[in-house]
Amino acid sequence: MRADHPATATTDREAPPGTDELRLIDAYWRAANYLSVGQIYLLDNPLLREPLKPGHIKPRLLGHFGTTPGLNFIYAHMNRVIRARDLDAIFIAGPGHGGPGVVANTYLEGTYTEVYPSITRDLDGLRRLFRQFSFPGGIPSHVAPETPGSIHEGGELGYSLAHAYGAAFDNPDLIACCVVGDGEAETGPLATSWHANKFLNPARDGAVLPVLHLNGYKIANPTVLARIPESELSALLEGYGYTVHVVAGDEPMAAHERMAQVLDQAVDEIQAAWREARDGRAEGRPRWPMIVLRTPKGWTGPKQVDGLQVEGSFRSHQVPLAEVRSNPEHLAMLESWMRSYRPDELFDERGALVSELASLPPSGERRMSANPHANGGELLRDLSLPDFRDYAVEVGTPGTTSSEATRVLGTFLRDVIRRNPSTFRVFGPDETASNRLSAVFEATDKAWDAELLPTDEQLAPDGRVMEVLSEHLCQGWLEGYLLTGRHGLFNCYEAFIHIVDSMFNQHAKWLKVTRGLAWRRPIASLNYLLSSHVWRQDHNGFSHQDPGFIDHVVNK
Repeated sequence: MRADHPATATTDREAPPGTDELRLIDAYWRAANYLSVGQIYLLDNPLLREPLKPGHIKPRLLGHFGTTPGLNFIYAHMNRVIRARDLDAIFIAGPGHGGPGVVANTYLEGTYTEVYPSITRDLDGLRRLFRQFSFPGGIPSHVAPETPGSIHEGGELGYSLAHAYGAAFDNPDLIACCVVGDGEAETGPLATSWHANKFLNPARDGAVLPVLHLNGYKIANPTVLARIPESELSALLEGYGYTVHVVAGDEPMAAHERMAQVLDQAVDEIQAAWREARDGRAEGRPRWPMIVLRTPKGWTGPKQVDGLQVEGSFRSHQVPLAEVRSNPEHLAMLESWMRSYRPDELFDERGALVSELASLPPSGERRMSANPHANGGELLRDLSLPDFRDYAVEVGTPGTTSSEATRVLGTFLRDVIRRNPSTFRVFGPDETASNRLSAVFEATDKAWDAELLPTDEQLAPDGRVMEVLSEHLCQGWLEGYLLTGRHGLFNCYEAFIHIVDSMFNQHAKWLKVTRGLAWRRPIASLNYLLSSHVWRQDHNGFSHQDPGFIDHVVNK
């Protein structure tokens, strides 16, 4: 389906999963939801083998439940389609505060125990899994580096989709399933990231499957996209160039059936776009699929607490029942809530997931939590670099030679691109030529899969220079590219690199944590080239003078 065709979705694939398979998916989803609630609340009695008591509850309750059931729902359905089609896929949780859900899924898949052997797949392991969450000496509440399969923490919102597209570049068989929170969608970086589909080349790159999780609320307010008419939302997303598939409802089995159908259809469309491009039959840019998932915030949680609505409201964002240790009514509600997932059907006497459910996820590296793309250092290969001495500028007599540093650097980067045709890219906010790096265009073009005009220069779908006038998107693309095992350079004006100060902070924090995780392999450096510096602003002036980025980096 091309970008200039109507955004309707059709498919002729086989029938969706039968009722029995959907019931198993629902049971798996219940297991993930149960583990998520247990992580937020429980110190002991992990499978409620005895009545719940205040001593079983953590003294301080931390975590975010509201987004978690939706993340678990998407993850369970991705597992089905990965296994059915032998897909290579990773999972990116934009609302990373749903950490208990992603951790729960990595545990159910077995990866968590492989990485952390003390968190065994039995009653003792469940107790440790629950106790460590948001607990001193334990793990963070978000999808942090400690979480197998994660390349995106999601603490500072807005970067999930940029990371997903960065991961997909030069990974021709990879699907990055990216859950975009509807609160996150209000941020500037996320809003511009929808345009990244104009830079994705289906002949060479993988695909991103955005899932807009429209649960309606942020911490204390409704979300904008949940409060505009359906027709307006569809027009917006179709205007970005996507084919929009909607899954909506709060009845689990109906939602499971619809999600399975939609996910099969979306994968059909992705694989069709790949085939057409790689067979030379493509005409223009594909209209890539995306999913809008409209389900209640805090789905499956308490409907009301103390007379106030919780499920389907902002009150479910964090901890729906906040006084469990001190309020017997809340304690009883928590026990009823957790038993509603029927844990006795999900876990055996030893506390292990029953075999019928344990066989549902993919195996080995097809598990999203064990995919090597999400531990990019495992795939990292050294760059093939020319000898920098070959680019030296000969100086015969002092004061007689004129040269520009970045013009010379451009010739070096040109040859780096030639020697590394699938693992190195240059990123910049429309400044590669301005920064005198134009020699790179002797080896490649600027990536561009939107409309081309006769007057355009150096634009092509297979270009390796990524230019878009958003420093956020450039930084996010490069981070996603590095985190999945490749190399790159971000060139930017010195004054405007400050736009990504906070993104730099988050990436630096990620790297700091990974240094303490032996199973996380080191990734390539994030390289900045700052130009148009403070002393060269005769033509732009005060607005373009700000040398503080290096100070910011050193301080951090």
